[in-house]
Amino acid sequence: VNASRITSPEVIRAICNRHNGIGADGVVLLEEVPDDASNVPSVRLRYFNSDGSLGELCGNATLCSTVLAVLAGLAPADTVHLLTDAGTVSARVDATGAPSIALSAVEPPTAEVLPAIALAPGERRMGFALVGVPHTVILVDDLEQVAVDVRGRVLRNHPHFAPAGTNVNWVWRHPDTGGWGYRTYERGVEGETLACGTGAVAAALLLHSWGLAGTTTTLRTRSGRHLAVDLVRERASGVEGGGWLPRLSGEGRVVFRGQIETLG
Repeated sequence: VNASRITSPEVIRAICNRHNGIGADGVVLLEEVPDDASNVPSVRLRYFNSDGSLGELCGNATLCSTVLAVLAGLAPADTVHLLTDAGTVSARVDATGAPSIALSAVEPPTAEVLPAIALAPGERRMGFALVGVPHTVILVDDLEQVAVDVRGRVLRNHPHFAPAGTNVNWVWRHPDTGGWGYRTYERGVEGETLACGTGAVAAALLLHSWGLAGTTTTLRTRSGRHLAVDLVRERASGVEGGGWLPRLSGEGRVVFRGQIETLG
């Protein structure tokens, strides 16, 4: 396969086009990496957003890639090493077929971005976390009242986050069940997506920072499915440090197999 041809922005956009292409929020390329001296097989993962731009890390794509790497025989289910543009991710698939990924160390989040950015009506708190990619997290009164595309576009391009921009997540506690739900505006997609793995980790980090959740948080995605985040303190020389080592658990299923013939 000509990788440079596949990863060109115009081809990525054509593949992700929901009218004349396959339709997707992004494209992942997996490549087997020869064993090194440790004899631990690794898989190179490159993620491209639907606009053709390279994404350093995508949590959901990494969960799906973990399952696919095992199904393709690139790695054993209990030890999957994925080499991403945000660092190495250790992953596994359990006996039920569910994937989980251990992300690289994440620095403590910024609990508040005030007064740099003013809160909009219905927004209670706003923080920031870098989980391979930048994420703003906003605690809101009502998830259904958020104008995701409008407010998300404003914050995604806010000068405070220049030049990289930011993904934007709104998190909300259901008044009846007490469970957490969230919605995400994603860079590169430039709109709302049904789920965001790194966004779920960022939301869990901020909820813990705000004293609203413990070190294990389950969040309901816009698709109705759930992602679970476990936070473990990073240790340096046996002493607890200030950072976190997050583990994300969710779903990865093969729903379609095919061959690309023509696009456009």
